[in-house]
Amino acid sequence: MPDKKQNEAGVYNASLLTDHDIYLFKEGSHFKLYDKLGSHSTVVDGIKGTYFAVWAPNAQKVLVIGDFNQWNKETHPLKVRADGSGIWEGFIPGIGNGSAYKYHIISRYNNYKVDKGDPYAFRWEVSPKTASLVWDLNYEWGDNDWMKTRNTRNALDAPFAVYEVHFGSWRRVPEEGNRFLTYREMAHYLADYVKEMGFTHVEFLPIMEHPFYGSWGYQTVGYFAPTSRYGTPQDFMYLIDHLHQNGIGIILDWVPSHFPSDEHGLVYFDGTYLYEHSDPKKGFHPEWNSYIFNHGRYEVQSFLISSALLWLDKYHIDGLRVDAVASMLYLDYARRDGEWIPNKYGGKENLEAITFIKKFNEAVYKAHPDTQTIAEESTAWPMVSKPTYIGGLGFGMKWNMGWMHDTLKYTSKDPIYRKYYHDQLTFSIWYAFAENFVLPLSHDEVVYGKGALIGKMPGDEWQKSANLKLLFGYMYGHPGKKLLFMGGEFAQWKEWNHEESLEWHALQYPSHQEVQRWVKDLNAFYRSEPAMHALDFDIHGFEWIDFHDWEHSNVSFIRKGRNADDIVLVVCNFTPVPWYNYRIGVPRGGFWKEAINSDAKIYGGSGHGNFGGVEAAPIPAHGRYHSLSLTLPPLGIVFFKSEGEEKRR
Repeated sequence: MPDKKQNEAGVYNASLLTDHDIYLFKEGSHFKLYDKLGSHSTVVDGIKGTYFAVWAPNAQKVLVIGDFNQWNKETHPLKVRADGSGIWEGFIPGIGNGSAYKYHIISRYNNYKVDKGDPYAFRWEVSPKTASLVWDLNYEWGDNDWMKTRNTRNALDAPFAVYEVHFGSWRRVPEEGNRFLTYREMAHYLADYVKEMGFTHVEFLPIMEHPFYGSWGYQTVGYFAPTSRYGTPQDFMYLIDHLHQNGIGIILDWVPSHFPSDEHGLVYFDGTYLYEHSDPKKGFHPEWNSYIFNHGRYEVQSFLISSALLWLDKYHIDGLRVDAVASMLYLDYARRDGEWIPNKYGGKENLEAITFIKKFNEAVYKAHPDTQTIAEESTAWPMVSKPTYIGGLGFGMKWNMGWMHDTLKYTSKDPIYRKYYHDQLTFSIWYAFAENFVLPLSHDEVVYGKGALIGKMPGDEWQKSANLKLLFGYMYGHPGKKLLFMGGEFAQWKEWNHEESLEWHALQYPSHQEVQRWVKDLNAFYRSEPAMHALDFDIHGFEWIDFHDWEHSNVSFIRKGRNADDIVLVVCNFTPVPWYNYRIGVPRGGFWKEAINSDAKIYGGSGHGNFGGVEAAPIPAHGRYHSLSLTLPPLGIVFFKSEGEEKRR
């Protein structure tokens, strides 16, 4: 640390920043700022203390206030660097891990004074308190085996069956005032459950520090800190470590699009629009009442990408799901005419945000090529999940919102009317390979009066359950990775409420146990059969058998792996009527084993099936030389595995 001179207030003019750090920061390419800015326990001249650094270029004065000086706003000023970076820094002796602090900022403008939390803090006080805490990220990891092999587990040809979780409402402790589980408690409950159910990954709704619990984390303040509601950063690391040791990957929701208006946060940070745009037509989000990042500002780019890489570098996270990408791509998103500013070419595309997104993806895959970035993007923007070097945005995958909306709209209709809407079911295949799609049945579909998934299904209780199992089966059969929000896997009846635990008590009833068992067996089949996942993003992995039978509301198709023997036939009947002697053309002869059937009695079905499998007959159908005569169960889906003639013998 150069320049260790102590000022009158006992603050050393020490620095962790080099000239090269400043150069990278100012050009928007410093992606490890968490090592340089914020608070860091260190030693200067043999004295233990904490180094502070904060970006506030329009401040007249910046002081550190905290429990160490009784929040005195006069005693511990930082010094601004002389290099024009706008960074204020200093070393204060005697401050260590756990000390609470804020920055008292006096702006050059409008006599503005404010107490701000540290944008780079590794930990915050438990809400509703708003101070940052000095904290280290030391942890002894035990997930070496996972980290060495996750390139295969996270590959695009690997099975992805993602269990989406809101941490605070997955499970509560009602006998203790309905309190949250801690990170360490959750580690064991969640790992055991996810492992038993066969999901490959857990995706957490934003875990980053957020002041308002009801935002589910999507109004982030602490971009470098897991929320303290559930424990310390090391507790969160323990959760990740334990999931990894049980063979489960972790994806985090990350929100680089907007941030809330809480005074202690990023908004109007130094008395100016520092992180956000100054013009509300670009800087304020009318739909979420939040502020939009100025993605064209290089220092903001460094801030956000450093946040992304922190979770991968320090927390061993396996993927980032980027929220609200469409709101970043379009200048007119959620705005009426006259409420947005066109780009320099007169268009609605946000050129600065597009550049940022590409830079973010390039930085992530350069540093951690064995991870994935996933876009929640709700429009037809082209090449979202294609590499930047061919003109794409660079994400690894993209949520297929069109599939979700069309499929839910179709399955929510009374079966008697489904034949008139057959294209809602089949349309998604025509664009299924345009992107690397994830098929989500997400939290967004079970809130705000939309009801639980099973509540959307038509019919009596049995039919609702059958329809839900059929929906899940169709999702697993359809090309694309899978995502299911918590509670859906056991047919929770109540709409999700972030203030309550899931309805685990429902599992005392057979109908809920049967849906849960179906999802468990679907996961096992999906993971064990390469035909079900290896070519999810390759048109050669899918082949229609028949999508024309709208009169019976049936569809049938083939899923294929790279090996010629990896063939699975998927047949769906979206009516409550069983169909007997229903002929389906198949690409080869031999025996076709009935691998899994949603109408089996173990899943609460009526028991219609094909007695373990069917021998293909040399009877042409659907343009193929062989065919099967099948029984199609009511409101059911059946998967057949081709075993070939030699295996049958």
